[in-house]
Amino acid sequence: MATKRVLATEKAKEVIAKLKAEYGELMFHQSGGCCEGSYPHCFEKGGFLIGSNDVCIGEVEGCKFYMAGDQFEYWKHTQLTLDAMEGRAASFSLESVLDVGFFIHSRLYSEEEAKDLEPVERFN
Repeated sequence: MATKRVLATEKAKEVIAKLKAEYGELMFHQSGGCCEGSYPHCFEKGGFLIGSNDVCIGEVEGCKFYMAGDQFEYWKHTQLTLDAMEGRAASFSLESVLDVGFFIHSRLYSEEEAKDLEPVERFN
C-alpha cells in the first residue's frame, strides 16, 4: 500500500465530521502564506477556487487536500498530519465557527516510505 501524504488525528476527524454534518462535502487548501495563510483552510467543496499550480496531495476523511504548487516543492519530502486545537486559527476556514483551528504536523518520510508515495494530482 502506498504511503499517504496527508493524515488526520482523531481530533481533526471529529471536527471534520461536525463540519460535514453542517456543510456537506468539504475540501482543504494549504497555501503557505504568512499569518492565516500558513494554516490549512477548510471550505465547502467548491468554495475555494483551485489554481492551475495547485496540487492535490490526497484526502482526509473523504475531503481532498490541496496545496499551492510552490509549497508542495518545499513539503514534498514530508508527511503531513492535520490536527485541530481549541481556539480560532484561521477566520476564513469553516472550523472557526466552532472555536477550533486546524494546523499541520509534519515529518520527513523514511527512505522506505519515500519509495512508494501516493501520487499527487496536478492541474497545470
